[in-house]
Amino acid sequence: MKDPIISDPPQRKHLRFLCNDAQERRLLKNGYLRIAGIDEVGRGALCGPVVAAAVILNLEAVPKGIDDSKKLTPQKREELFEAIQGSAWAVGFGLVTSNGIDQADILKATIQAMTQAVRQLDPVPDYLLIDALKLPQLPLPQRGLVHGDAQSVSIAAASILAKVTRDGMMREFDRIYPQYGLGHNMGYGTPEHLESLRRFGPSPIHRRTFKPVSQLRLSF
Repeated sequence: MKDPIISDPPQRKHLRFLCNDAQERRLLKNGYLRIAGIDEVGRGALCGPVVAAAVILNLEAVPKGIDDSKKLTPQKREELFEAIQGSAWAVGFGLVTSNGIDQADILKATIQAMTQAVRQLDPVPDYLLIDALKLPQLPLPQRGLVHGDAQSVSIAAASILAKVTRDGMMREFDRIYPQYGLGHNMGYGTPEHLESLRRFGPSPIHRRTFKPVSQLRLSF
């Protein structure tokens, strides 16, 4: 894939999201052209993988409506998933399974998934904007932003990619383990999910080190 060509200055009509914070605009002014946003989904779930996405947006062709994935309807996320992949300079994904999460811990697993996602990007980014974390294994300029999906259009785009990808995986798991309602709760600890855990015990994709799953192991 060819390197992105950014006009100088970027067209304002494509930077409306940046008016609140201007993270990407600041970086563009400092000479960074391939800015990657990175986010994850599933960190607080009781089962299934943690999924990360990384994206280098074409900041002159940002799809309209990008926002924190949690603020969007499922239909809007699906639409933006296609639009982002169609217009972005590069997209990458990473995941760590529930077994991998149990073997490490959720923070290390999240960093691992994010690192995988960045390493898939072609072209290689020259700056990373990451939701809340740093990626020490990547020798690239980077910044972790608390609530980054509300501050950076690139991180928000990554949150949409990760959310749609993981939700699709959880719907597939729902067909295999229908008793847990995973197609609705996406593996999070809703009252319905917790009641199913008490009734049926954990499935093979539940995170054994997470409460309340760990509290049920003796009876499983």
